[in-house]
Amino acid sequence: MENKYFNEAMIGNKNMLATFTSKGELQRVYFPCKDNRQYLDFFHTGLKINYSDLIYLHEDVNNVYRQYYEEDTNILNTEILNTYFNLKVLQTDYVMTQENVLVKKYIFLNDGKIDLNTNFYIHSQLLSDYNNHVSCRMVDGGMMQYAHDFTFSTFAKNTKVIKHQINGSKENIQRGEIYDKDYIGMSNDTSVCYELGVIKPQEKKTLEICIAIGENKNISEIEKEIERIKKIDLNKEYTNTKTYWRKYVKTHNGLNLKEPRNSYEEKIYDIYKRSILLFPLLTNTETGGIIASAEVDENFSQCGRYAYCWTRDAVFMTKAFDILKMEKEVDKFYKIFCKKTQSKNGMWEQRFFTDGKLAPAWGYQIDETASVVYGVYEHYQFIKSEKFLKDNLIMCEKAVDFLKRYIKDWLNLEGKDEYDQDKVRQEIENNQKQTLKHKYHVSYDLWEMCEGVHLYSLASIYAAFDCMIRMYRGLGDKTSDFENNRLKEEKIAKNQRELEKLQTEIKKYINENMYDEEKKTYLRNTEDKKMDISMLGVITPFNVFKAKEKKIINTVERINLSLRTYTGGYQRFEEDHYRNGNPWPIANLWMTLYYLETGEKKKAKETFDFVIKTAGRHNFLGEQVDNHTLQPNWVLGLGWSHAMFIIVLEKLYGHG
Repeated sequence: MENKYFNEAMIGNKNMLATFTSKGELQRVYFPCKDNRQYLDFFHTGLKINYSDLIYLHEDVNNVYRQYYEEDTNILNTEILNTYFNLKVLQTDYVMTQENVLVKKYIFLNDGKIDLNTNFYIHSQLLSDYNNHVSCRMVDGGMMQYAHDFTFSTFAKNTKVIKHQINGSKENIQRGEIYDKDYIGMSNDTSVCYELGVIKPQEKKTLEICIAIGENKNISEIEKEIERIKKIDLNKEYTNTKTYWRKYVKTHNGLNLKEPRNSYEEKIYDIYKRSILLFPLLTNTETGGIIASAEVDENFSQCGRYAYCWTRDAVFMTKAFDILKMEKEVDKFYKIFCKKTQSKNGMWEQRFFTDGKLAPAWGYQIDETASVVYGVYEHYQFIKSEKFLKDNLIMCEKAVDFLKRYIKDWLNLEGKDEYDQDKVRQEIENNQKQTLKHKYHVSYDLWEMCEGVHLYSLASIYAAFDCMIRMYRGLGDKTSDFENNRLKEEKIAKNQRELEKLQTEIKKYINENMYDEEKKTYLRNTEDKKMDISMLGVITPFNVFKAKEKKIINTVERINLSLRTYTGGYQRFEEDHYRNGNPWPIANLWMTLYYLETGEKKKAKETFDFVIKTAGRHNFLGEQVDNHTLQPNWVLGLGWSHAMFIIVLEKLYGHG
């Protein structure tokens, strides 16, 4: 499979996610989950006009492109002008809202002065392997590519296939010469051709293609399903899809943003609406699991892949969901997804598929577990539902018990109920001289690059303990789990006291072991002295220290000296070499949140403006930005970036 690093655009529905290049090439189709499985190796479309070779719609020297979304929708338009033949093509892609069908509508306009005898070609190759080999069978109006457990059917609405080739299509497709006598074959790539006929000057012709994915079952049932879909009124479906997404944007305008008054506000408004439209494309509606982004690197050539659910990333996103009135999705994330994925010992692993199954991982990050507890209480703050707290209390208690064991182990507090300060200090000093054995494996930082004891991780645990205390206080004696139960009440009171003491120990450990006395700044971990944007986590969101404390102000000054680039974009940390160490929008948004905490609105605007001016062509925010071009250059539509953007907007504009 070739590398497809940039998803310039995305469309989908509750079960399907599809991505496209800026030239309208369909790159990926996921079904029935947004992270599993992906079917396409490639899906190429092209035209043979008069006596030409195949003119690929997604790539030709004579093609000029313009791409845009239908306003406030997930309907994508790609205009393609072939300047040689003066043929205009409007390609419209959308996924039906009530059917798992991707529609590709083409309108051809001959804007020249000669007749154009035109045939339309599709060359589709699916991903195949030894355990699930792909074959193909021709069906009325198109082809059904299939393996043991799925069918991927591509067919035209009212146009018949005039020729096809199942085997060896790659050898001659570029000449537009395909032929095969067989209606069925064992190849994973197939070409079909539709006759559009002569398009006269200023004449329009239309072709509608449907892609339907389903379970491989009785062949007659599949054929009936194709016939049923072909009878659907696609004009009506287009209108329904447009209406659905526009209503979705209005329903989830949680900030009640006013219509923009200038181009700057218009850009903010456009990113805001694109965020609203992106989030449902990343979410599993059954479990509430949320992928970080649509996949960009199936071959692991640049990264460990992105189409998985990290609970930490998802907690940032659920905060944004709450702001956008997506409370039901947040409920599902905590009450279904998090409960399904919690380990017996109370922790959460690094990442999961959105159906709750364990995804590939290479270690654990303690902040993943702490973030869930923090997120549960944050959601409660939005919905004020005691029932929600009760439903998730046991899950959070299990997580906090794990965090207590972890922090006692790594801060060398095990077995010290009263935490004798002199003994603790002595053990810390001893720890600097020799490596102590620990019961729990060392944690990665939130960037998944360094193992050790990290400031952000400790801050997340501190916040988890604080949230657990607040949950107990919020419930009081109202929960049936410990109402009128003195033993339970005493246990809770003891737990609260223990958590408060552990919070004290965490802050003490940070000040004694993660503070540079020479430079008067905090450190990101106990191993190096690199500045790291995640150090701001002690302020926002975890509130370990206050934003205007002298040590924090000094730390932020040093962050500005070491991480701020000449363009105003911030790197994650010093000597960050991942993808050439570019600025990250979330780093700028983190700085914006800090400055909003301190009331420095001018500085907040400066850091925020970098994010606005570096958004992608469709207002997607990337994971990173090229410092030279100021364009996103990795992972467009990163859920974490969009979540931080919404969180910043809420701080800036409140709720209208």
